[in-house]
Amino acid sequence: MSHTQIAPAPARLNRSELAVPGSSPRFFEKAAAGDADIVFLDLEDAVAPDKKPEARQNVIEAIGDCDWGDKALSVRINGLDTPYMYRDVVDLLENCSERLDLIMIPKLGTAADVYTVDALVSQVELAMGRKKRVGFELIIETALGMQNITDIAAASPRNESLHFGAADYAASTRMRTVQIGGANPDYGVLTDPDESGRRDFHWADMWHYEITRMVVAARANGLRPCDGPFGDFRDAEAFAAHAKRAAVLGCDGKWAIHPSQIGLANDIFTPPADEVGKARAIIAAMKESEAAGAGAAALDGKLIDYASIRQAEHLVTMADAIAAKG
Repeated sequence: MSHTQIAPAPARLNRSELAVPGSSPRFFEKAAAGDADIVFLDLEDAVAPDKKPEARQNVIEAIGDCDWGDKALSVRINGLDTPYMYRDVVDLLENCSERLDLIMIPKLGTAADVYTVDALVSQVELAMGRKKRVGFELIIETALGMQNITDIAAASPRNESLHFGAADYAASTRMRTVQIGGANPDYGVLTDPDESGRRDFHWADMWHYEITRMVVAARANGLRPCDGPFGDFRDAEAFAAHAKRAAVLGCDGKWAIHPSQIGLANDIFTPPADEVGKARAIIAAMKESEAAGAGAAALDGKLIDYASIRQAEHLVTMADAIAAKG
């Protein structure tokens, strides 16, 4: 390991993150009673401009009035380029209860954007004598944000997670798609002809670079990487495919823009029981090996060492957290 040690963000389950419009308070109680690991109440894209003040007040009241159980509770504020952001932060932290865990910051472009929100949050927390330090969720959804993602990830000790917003990112980079996530039939590779002249066309993952880049920046700075929304909530099979891709690449979870997506995300980002069993066996085998004075061991005909231990411990820690949640 490097001599440079990065402190990890507070441990939270982040398998599913449900988006709830702040202008739709009828959904709050259902979200509070649901199975999402994190709920974010949205003041940004899901709220029309003339509804912003009303949505802000709805959210402030809901934070203290609803029973959110053991969920982490977040609020997505408006972007720094709008006339709403400062009032979102000030009104929220001056008036909401201590139940708030996180603030989600959209459309980040530079580390200075994070610093700006951090300074404002810190001032209000100090002035109001708030006891809980609010954490930050950071959405990367512009070309500028992707260019500066490493600096953004390291910009504040409040940072807890990075999220990828496919729709705004596609608009920012002029990608030829109007979907929120998902695949594109034009993005693929054509094989060379076989002996009969037949060629195959294989669809590819147009978001692979962005998700991988986000995972690297997040993990290098002790943050949780989380894949963003998938727009077609009627297509459970496609949602599951994209969630599995994100899990394989290292994401902790994925957004749910509809309650039907919560269970899918929770299942996909929960370590399979057989993998957890193998992880526990690896840890036990290494303990036996250490007791015998060896630095490596064999399990089921395969070499295991301290790298195996780190992988296994991560799986077991997550499995134990999920079991504790019930």
